[in-house]
Amino acid sequence: MAEAQKSEDPKSVVVRFNDAINARDLDRLVSLMTDDHLFVDPANAETRGRDAMKVAWQKFFAAFPDYRNQFESVEQRDSVVVVAGRSACSVEALAGPALWRAVVRDGRVSEWRVYVDDEATRRELGIAGKVTA
Repeated sequence: MAEAQKSEDPKSVVVRFNDAINARDLDRLVSLMTDDHLFVDPANAETRGRDAMKVAWQKFFAAFPDYRNQFESVEQRDSVVVVAGRSACSVEALAGPALWRAVVRDGRVSEWRVYVDDEATRRELGIAGKVTA
């Protein structure tokens, strides 16, 4: 299993994290999480801890095997990375414009938040441009 490197810039870590999601590579995804990893979905439901997230992602990958994130812009601000793009999935509720915010610590993702892409969230995250159609 590939380990994150402390010297790697946060933007690269986030891109690799998303690549692991898109590949449904659970081992690689887990290796890129901190022990105290926090996941927050668009409804603000939280899952804490790498072990809990391993189980959650395993179930998610089984339930939605065609789910993918497509990044359109990735901006780094110190250890925070904000992303605009869209999710693709045959389940309509999981497909469409999306925003992400990640916090990277010591070469691993300590926080991964998923947002609905709307003007208010774009302002909050400091993302330029219009809501993705």
